[in-house]
Amino acid sequence: MRASVGLIGVGAFGEFMLPYLLPHCRIGAYDPIRDLGPLTERWAVVAEDLETIAGKDIVILGMPVQRIGDVCKQIAPYLKPGALVLDVCSVKEEPVAAMLEHLPPHVDIVGTHPLFGPQTGANGIDGLRIALCNVRGGRLDCVESFLREELRLNTIVTTAEEHDRQLAYVQGLTHLMSKIIVEMDLPHLDHTTETFDTMLTMVESVRYDSEELFRAIENRNRFVGNARELFFDAARTIEDRLAKPAALKD
Repeated sequence: MRASVGLIGVGAFGEFMLPYLLPHCRIGAYDPIRDLGPLTERWAVVAEDLETIAGKDIVILGMPVQRIGDVCKQIAPYLKPGALVLDVCSVKEEPVAAMLEHLPPHVDIVGTHPLFGPQTGANGIDGLRIALCNVRGGRLDCVESFLREELRLNTIVTTAEEHDRQLAYVQGLTHLMSKIIVEMDLPHLDHTTETFDTMLTMVESVRYDSEELFRAIENRNRFVGNARELFFDAARTIEDRLAKPAALKD
């Protein structure tokens, strides 16, 4: 019998996951904001109330990190012993702390961060990366095995701290630079180079990410502030260098 999965929070990434998960499990979904009617017509997903969703074998927390603490408190009374709870937040220290604080000790917890999204995974997810943090219990191996063998993902087992430390550069700088270029509102350009086109690919991959996600990446990871400061310091150094005459060589 296939495991039952409860998906709480069905945004762009939550919906993106569905065709990959549905062949392996039965999915119920809950979202306090979104009308799930069109979703249930498109996919074999049942819209259910929060209490029912929280009683599934596996519960996936798909909401932004800003809301995860409140949701954990809401579902805690309904989680059954032996259930597995996972999150998919772009930062890890804050949601891991919230899950440990608010979820009952009789559930296992694994933190995940798929290092891709609907844009970067538009042509399939084979070989794309996902970070995993074992938070509580002994289910990490089975989660990793499923992701690697069934979904063909490249799994990276890490700690919440190390994840956030590295993602401060990987996501913090990528999203920052992309948003700056979007804000510049560049005109249509025909005379582009491959390097410029590569930069635009980076920009387009995050252009339509929500402001909520952008702020979570930039403000909810304690290591991003330092990375951002280094970036702007380097930009000012380059600006100062360009303002000075170039030294002539003998």
